[in-house]
Amino acid sequence: MVWNYANLWESVAAATPDRIAQIQGDRSITWKDFDRRANALAKAMVEAGLSKQSKVAAYLFNSPEYLETYFAAFKGGLVPFNTNYRYGGDELTYLFDNADAEAVVFHSSFAEMADKVRGRLPKVKIWIAVAEEGHPVPAWAKDYDSIVAGGADHFEAPWGRSGDDLLIMYTGGTTGMPKGVMWRQEDLFKALGGGANIQLGLAAMERVEEAGERAKMVDATGAPTNITIPVAPLMHATGQFISFGTMVAGGAVATMPGRKFDPVVLFNEVDRLGVSGLIIVGPAFAAPMLDTLDANPGRWTLPSLKRIVSSGAMWGLENKQGLLKHLPNVMLVDSLGSSEALGLASSSSGGGAAASTAKFVTGPNAAVFTEEGERVQPGSGVRGMVAVGGHTPIGYYKDEEKSAKTFRVYEGRRWSIPGDWATVEADGSITLLGRGSQVINTGGEKVFPEEVEEALKRFPGVRDAAVVGLPDPRFGERIGAIVDFVGENPPSLADLSTHVKGLLADYKAPRELVLAPVARAPNGKLDYKALKAQALAALSATA
Repeated sequence: MVWNYANLWESVAAATPDRIAQIQGDRSITWKDFDRRANALAKAMVEAGLSKQSKVAAYLFNSPEYLETYFAAFKGGLVPFNTNYRYGGDELTYLFDNADAEAVVFHSSFAEMADKVRGRLPKVKIWIAVAEEGHPVPAWAKDYDSIVAGGADHFEAPWGRSGDDLLIMYTGGTTGMPKGVMWRQEDLFKALGGGANIQLGLAAMERVEEAGERAKMVDATGAPTNITIPVAPLMHATGQFISFGTMVAGGAVATMPGRKFDPVVLFNEVDRLGVSGLIIVGPAFAAPMLDTLDANPGRWTLPSLKRIVSSGAMWGLENKQGLLKHLPNVMLVDSLGSSEALGLASSSSGGGAAASTAKFVTGPNAAVFTEEGERVQPGSGVRGMVAVGGHTPIGYYKDEEKSAKTFRVYEGRRWSIPGDWATVEADGSITLLGRGSQVINTGGEKVFPEEVEEALKRFPGVRDAAVVGLPDPRFGERIGAIVDFVGENPPSLADLSTHVKGLLADYKAPRELVLAPVARAPNGKLDYKALKAQALAALSATA
């Protein structure tokens, strides 16, 4: 079987052409139109000169065009990859150059930034703009709507499709600069369960055609359409991959009508559409959701909502307990995984009771190993790294060194080990200790301290700088900076934040500042644990 997402989604479109596939506000796109629009887009990219496995950037907000762009890439035997729309010019140039991008599909509000970098990207053959109100399509780009409006019949490039066709998921990870995780489509599909549907009691698919058959079967029962809202950005693996599962099941993906997260709008959409699932990234979304429910008791009953899935950031126990008081019939799923390691472990809460934070049940292909490659035994108290085997990525794009560090062979088997440390309890569950590196996770966005430190040191008068993650009730962590400044007029937090935002993505700017000497070990390295304690003590003293 050719396990390619184009084949799977085409099967659904052929079986249930009039079912809704994509929703945003007042817009609804049927499976038939979703398929035809993607055909036209794939045809346009191939006619522009893209060839087998050429790279396609999705530089987009959450919208129907996001998954449509991926569908088109899959149809054309091309490789879609995500773009963090918060990136500044240098970061964007690095990403598109590293990915060897030949097509960029972007929302027109990004036109100014795209125009700044396109002169440095000679490999890009076509820029396609999705028009937005107040942001016309620039003269140097093709109009997305003009390409897809009429649709097109079935499209397949001369080189065909394969389960070996790639999808690349760029992640900031622990390296500072983004790295591209290369997933074979067959491996990704099977790592995500192979089309198994727990709610309907269906096992993994054995034939591509089963996608359409199962969607048609659900239609015949009169059951409501499975509608999922990726509240988290589709540019991250959490929102994107879970949305893929919804589409394989013949469901619909509804994207929020606005650009800013508003829990009131979210709950109104859940009620209006009969949404069954939400995808979030930990407390950055869950905390304001709970605050809104607390402030509006009884305003929403949300009877259709069955599950809220979170991944990418630790979900707090108090937050889970609070949500379950309002939503006792909803299952809260805390998934431990990363762009390069799916199915590490999970924790589910439901029936009004919340599971313990940081305690997870490992997936069927997961294990915990010491750095020497020894499997950690239950109840031993030994710390190890969580690993997952089975269907895993083939590595990082154009980076064999980093691939070798993450993808290792233990016990004669290949494992993906992204760097999460844990202990194994006597009952076989794991207690997550955190990432072994110093990466800061703020609202699901990963920030590498050294990158921000180097940016801070470019501010006039800054002699040294250290960046640490500080506890934050909403975002999990916030960026704290310790800055050693030489001069008469020390900078304010606003000064340094503005400076960093001019060089890096906004979320990498510090939100706390301590002006003090930066202590380093004799070898020149920073003691991040001590620096974090120093920052917390200094901030507490001035609170």
